[in-house]
Amino acid sequence: MSDAVDLKAVKEVQQETWSDGDFAMVANLIMNVAEELAEALDIVPDERVLDVACGSGNGALAAARRSWGNVVGCDYVPALLERGRERAAAERLDVEFVEGDAESLPFGDGEFDVVMSIFGAMFAPDQEQAAAELLRVCKPGGRIGMANWAPDSGVGAMFMTVAKHAPPPPGVKPPLVWGTEESLRELFGDGVSELRIERRPAREAFRSPDHFIEFFRTYFGPIKVAFERVGPEGEEALAADLRAFIEADRTADKRAVVLEPEYLQVVATRA
Repeated sequence: MSDAVDLKAVKEVQQETWSDGDFAMVANLIMNVAEELAEALDIVPDERVLDVACGSGNGALAAARRSWGNVVGCDYVPALLERGRERAAAERLDVEFVEGDAESLPFGDGEFDVVMSIFGAMFAPDQEQAAAELLRVCKPGGRIGMANWAPDSGVGAMFMTVAKHAPPPPGVKPPLVWGTEESLRELFGDGVSELRIERRPAREAFRSPDHFIEFFRTYFGPIKVAFERVGPEGEEALAADLRAFIEADRTADKRAVVLEPEYLQVVATRA
């Protein structure tokens, strides 16, 4: 990564972006991904589990259903942590939610049997440092599980559509780097002894293209901020490109707008 990139400034902007809108609403669309990853990680009672960049707690809650507690969710957006606490209380699940950064996790070395991150750590601007932290807090022989959007999936197309109108900071690696096996092997290196990757679809259904746009414009920080950045003079062009992306990526189901963006389900064994 270029020395000219101010990673601290990038992270501050990211934190503001993810605090905008209400990502908990978006997370509702992908709860099944957390359940599937928790199953793939084969979590058993009393294992200590960490959900990194947990958002409103999809992964942490899925883990708690299997480990009978002993789960921690960590994120740097306080409002999302509070939503996670509300959800855990409603389901009577034993989960601790703490504020922290994926690039500097507030935990000791080898503290967790299982470390997971669902569309979370992949957005850290310093990818190598985020990978190092996932490895550091996982005990030897433990498991690291991730769900990362694939760059050639619908979400990749959506991010590229938004970037056309509101470009990301120059010099920062795109988060979709985490969505390829080659990059994962490079990021984890000798820190893992086994790496299993499976490509899976995540189904999302909307009433219409306008319903999709209105939902993401209201609740999804990156798209909300993009519309704010382009202003009134650019919002119709951004909306038109998003409609074109939706029409190109939707399934043949005529009853609604059904999207099936693909992600990598990653399960690694800590060396």
